[in-house]
Amino acid sequence: MDKTITAQRIADQLLLRGVVFEQKKMFGGVCFLVEDKMLVGTSRDGKLMVRVDPVEDALLSLRAEVEPMVHGGRSMPGFLYIEPDGFEEDTELEFWLEKCLEFNPRAKSSKKK
Repeated sequence: MDKTITAQRIADQLLLRGVVFEQKKMFGGVCFLVEDKMLVGTSRDGKLMVRVDPVEDALLSLRAEVEPMVHGGRSMPGFLYIEPDGFEEDTELEFWLEKCLEFNPRAKSSKKK
């Protein structure tokens, strides 16, 4: 799936929910930040990057379209890649956004002060 289209779909869903967000180019795609914390993003290879509760990693990773995010050779707890067929439908994208929004208030900010 085209990352520009995916980014627009994400922005539209966040706007519909009244979520205040910031967009930044990161990881070869576009990331959406809420309260200075990464919420969700697109990747250069068309996958969706989601930030969810690390406690749910194992359960969510059982889904066929999900794989753990590995950065710099190490697995990143709470960060997952979703294959395009796992968010093609609006209901699927909404599911992932809900998971991200649920965790965001508890997520740590990586923003440098």
